[in-house]
Amino acid sequence: MNITVCIKQVPGTSEVNLDLETGVLQRDGVESKMNPFDLYAVETGVRLKEMHQGTVTALTMGPPQAQQILQEAFMMGADEAILLSDGRFAGADVLATAYTLSQGIRQSGNFDLIICGKQTTDGDTAQVGAEIAEFLGLPHVTNVSAIREVGKSSITVAMDLPSSLEEVEVQFPCLITVEKGIFPPRLPSYLKKKTCRYKVIRRLSLDDLEDTNPARYGLEGSPTKVERIFPPHSDNHRELWEGTASDLVDRLWIRLQKERLV
Repeated sequence: MNITVCIKQVPGTSEVNLDLETGVLQRDGVESKMNPFDLYAVETGVRLKEMHQGTVTALTMGPPQAQQILQEAFMMGADEAILLSDGRFAGADVLATAYTLSQGIRQSGNFDLIICGKQTTDGDTAQVGAEIAEFLGLPHVTNVSAIREVGKSSITVAMDLPSSLEEVEVQFPCLITVEKGIFPPRLPSYLKKKTCRYKVIRRLSLDDLEDTNPARYGLEGSPTKVERIFPPHSDNHRELWEGTASDLVDRLWIRLQKERLV
């Protein structure tokens, strides 16, 4: 079984600068980590490989520093890694991101299963997985909470819906997005860390893809445009009041009225 796992590097801190003109996060030099939901995707891929043999290819799109999470995927058990990195990919919305990833997957070789995390912590749209499948013309199942059975030509999964739990059999090749908790992610292996430093990360730019039209990628290829973006205002002003319960209640009521909160 050949498995491709899509992962993403996300900010590891809330202190992120914004490009006020384009509405894009400035990721260079920012403390980063693998998207927490993607840890479950990698774990799912590695477990399926261990049970049914095959290979796991980790794929991500981002600046050169995104290779850090590909190294982490190696330490968890991935066999190969692909980094889609090109300045022309920058500023992509969910649609342009999904299209870029689908083009990268086309260049990755044969695959039976694509696994994505349910969503990312920096976007929270939960749209990219399904859009990748649509661009590739694949059947897909989202919100997968368990793997029930893996056959020669299909996989049966449990799909966690808001009001029910459904089991679905889907034919290979296909794509699934997995929930947190499907399998507990393993810790990166120290032994694998010693050997994975010699593993080659395949890097692809726009010129390496099947569709090299820059109008389909990055900010230019994004139909979603940010009209205005700004960091939230942080107000840490505090007051400490002392007195009897009756006095404090009266004082609080007066303040609420003054602030027009009641």
